[in-house]
Amino acid sequence: MLAQRHNAFTSRGPAGACGVKQVSRAARLARRGTLQVAQAEKKTMMMWEALREAIDEEMEKDPTVCVMGEDVGHYGGSYKCTLGLYKKYGELRVLDTPICENGFTGMGIGAGMTGLRPIIEGMNMGFLLLAFNQISNNCGMMHYTSGGQYKAPVVIRGPGGVGRQLGAEHSQRLESYFQSIPGVQLVACSTVANAKALLKSAIRSDNPIIFFEHVLLYNIKGETHDGYQSLEKAEVVREGTDVSIFTYSRMRYVVMQAVQELEKKGYNPEVIDLISLKPFDMETISKSIRKTRRVIIVEECMKTGGIGASLSAVINESLFNELDHEVVRLSSQDVPTAYAYELEAATIVQANQVVSAVEKIVPARVAA
Repeated sequence: MLAQRHNAFTSRGPAGACGVKQVSRAARLARRGTLQVAQAEKKTMMMWEALREAIDEEMEKDPTVCVMGEDVGHYGGSYKCTLGLYKKYGELRVLDTPICENGFTGMGIGAGMTGLRPIIEGMNMGFLLLAFNQISNNCGMMHYTSGGQYKAPVVIRGPGGVGRQLGAEHSQRLESYFQSIPGVQLVACSTVANAKALLKSAIRSDNPIIFFEHVLLYNIKGETHDGYQSLEKAEVVREGTDVSIFTYSRMRYVVMQAVQELEKKGYNPEVIDLISLKPFDMETISKSIRKTRRVIIVEECMKTGGIGASLSAVINESLFNELDHEVVRLSSQDVPTAYAYELEAATIVQANQVVSAVEKIVPARVAA
């Protein structure tokens, strides 16, 4: 619009004092507009606000995008990720459903097959176990079993992970459950910026995507910007040479807390946020391992059959000769998450454990 206005000013009649004045005014407007665009591109907000903004922007651009789940409409979602969207788009595009995960998940997958782009919100990721049949036998396999006649451009998202005294049933980490389903893509956001960009990309993708949001990250603050981000690309959080630490979701912050202590002791770790839990970004992973030759995987998932187990297997199969030490996995203990705070904390990885693991496999360094 500003460019059109500028062209209109400069194309009026012969050049002269009037024309100079008009061009000058247009230039001022353009500069002001550029500043406003720059400010709009980078904003500070909480993660739940970034997720809400991503949904809002995609719904505004594409009338086939819709949201369904428990309390997503009038209430605005259990963590307010759809706050106000019901009033803006109406009940046909922001649909409050009964408490019946298998029902509304199946409905969302069917809607995706007929041309819509549904965002299915699980009030808690643990509840989506009730819809495991729909996610595995329908969502993941439909494109293949129909011979390419149907696709399921569905985003299944919601809060998960170990919170603060939420008890065992509300502290599930379902990435280990879903990773074995053919045809389903797994993505875990970790920052305000990548939460918005990844969700926008997930909504536009033709693949069924399970989008993991950690319950303790909704209120973190950070900068966000307009744009999209690859769903299959890992993020190099910190470059280093001593050891490659692979992590995702909330454990990114636990690892970075440990890095502060490791730096004081003279260590130089490289930190990679996996983001894509299926498929793994083996290009970034391989490049890091060939540089450091040591690997630590830090996850909140269970150790048995978890994301770390799968990644460790792939590394040992394809990069064994690049390693100077066996792969170390730091994972949650294979026990139900306790309600008591001290016991809850004891079941998941803490920063001091990351420090100890690095000290164990990396030769001693001179403290800075």
